[in-house]
Amino acid sequence: MFTPRAWGVLFVLCGAIFLEGIDVAMVNIALPEIRADLGLSTGALSGVVSAYVLGYGGFMLLGGRAADLLGHRRMFLLWLVVFLLFSGIGGVATTGWMLLLARFVTGVAAAFMTPAGLALITSNFPAGPQRTKALGVYAGAAAGGFSLGLVAGGLLTSIGWRWVFFAPVIVAALTLMAAVPLLKEHNGDAVAFRWMRFDLAGAVSSTAAMLLTVYGVIRLERPGDGTAVTVAVFAAALASLLTFITVERRSAAPLVRLGVLRSAPLVRANLVALLFLAAFAGFQFLMTLYLQELRGWTTLQTGLALLVVALDTVLAPTLTPRLVERFGNVRVLFGGLVSAALAYAAFLPVGLDWTYAMMLPTLILLGLGFSLAYGPLTMAATDDVDEDEHGLAAGLLYTALQFGTALGLSAVTAVSVAALDGGSGAFTGDPGLAAVRVALWVPLAATVAAVAVTAFGLRARQPVATRSATVVGSGSRRS
Repeated sequence: MFTPRAWGVLFVLCGAIFLEGIDVAMVNIALPEIRADLGLSTGALSGVVSAYVLGYGGFMLLGGRAADLLGHRRMFLLWLVVFLLFSGIGGVATTGWMLLLARFVTGVAAAFMTPAGLALITSNFPAGPQRTKALGVYAGAAAGGFSLGLVAGGLLTSIGWRWVFFAPVIVAALTLMAAVPLLKEHNGDAVAFRWMRFDLAGAVSSTAAMLLTVYGVIRLERPGDGTAVTVAVFAAALASLLTFITVERRSAAPLVRLGVLRSAPLVRANLVALLFLAAFAGFQFLMTLYLQELRGWTTLQTGLALLVVALDTVLAPTLTPRLVERFGNVRVLFGGLVSAALAYAAFLPVGLDWTYAMMLPTLILLGLGFSLAYGPLTMAATDDVDEDEHGLAAGLLYTALQFGTALGLSAVTAVSVAALDGGSGAFTGDPGLAAVRVALWVPLAATVAAVAVTAFGLRARQPVATRSATVVGSGSRRS
């Protein structure tokens, strides 16, 4: 049983991860209203999402290691304040560039805050049933942020799109006030002078590699738009990555201990996280396009329609930990991925005359899939990793989640645009619907690939009882 203080710590950290998830989902729902009010071009509107992903994905690895070196609590509180301030700036933005800058810095803040929060979970709750339960609740809050954000985004946008930025300010302020007295620094004894050993060359080269790679992925959304530039960006990213690897091999205090990547469970978890979020981000974009652009639904109607996906908010912290204890982490993850694959497959024949009842099986299966998959992914993030590298492990996981988000959005955008430009003859009826149908294969393919990767984990898994005590007890989003 948790003490009252332990519950307080858990709710504070869950509030932060819920805040990060709900922020992303709400902004996605509000995009059409933002474009109408600020007069943004399609490219600038895409940049509202891309700027956040660029900041988040580009600085996540640095943020995770900074938490280990400089203190989990210190980094969590500092960047929660930055998140609060720049979310508010986004709400008062009057020009496109001001909104893009606010979203970029908000993403950077999330990149430092999120891995510190996950590391605080693992350091505040001992390995075993307590940590398993804490991580289950934490994962539920993370997944719930994504799904409830769709509903909240619809409600707030119906009042005014600026509220999708002001609402996180209120949540962040309340979380900050509770966090200051509750959180303690568990890795604080050795961090006072760790900054003197900070691997600056590794930090610069890794951040450059991440930023350039994410930017290159974002450029893929517009096929044929400066192909030579896109290739050059990826080439620069590869050069930065090679520089980073060289620096880390020679550094006495590396930013990333490369040996951590020898853990097969960690690599599998990160690859599955990338594929899982790529599928969900792509499907969410296509679902919003289908409901609002093709069916003429309002943002409020769209948010309420997707409410059923939020069943993960209830199931993830209650059902999933029990299933993991009984069947093992990998089996539960496998079941969640299969559920998600079935959800995307069921939506492939979508038509303009579909009733909500016809969409419901997909939404229920997707909510169940998130309930079963997201928690185990979060739990596996620190499997086989020493506690003083939990921030790094969390940074790797969230980097995978952000790359997945960027890749999923870019892939479905590129495929749907190509289908429209090519006048795809694979389907009859409205060209827009045909393009959506073609692009829906992207989430399905990504999830099937994740199922295949997880199947290798099933073959290599330990006995269920052992996995319950180790994988679940030692690890920890959305994601």
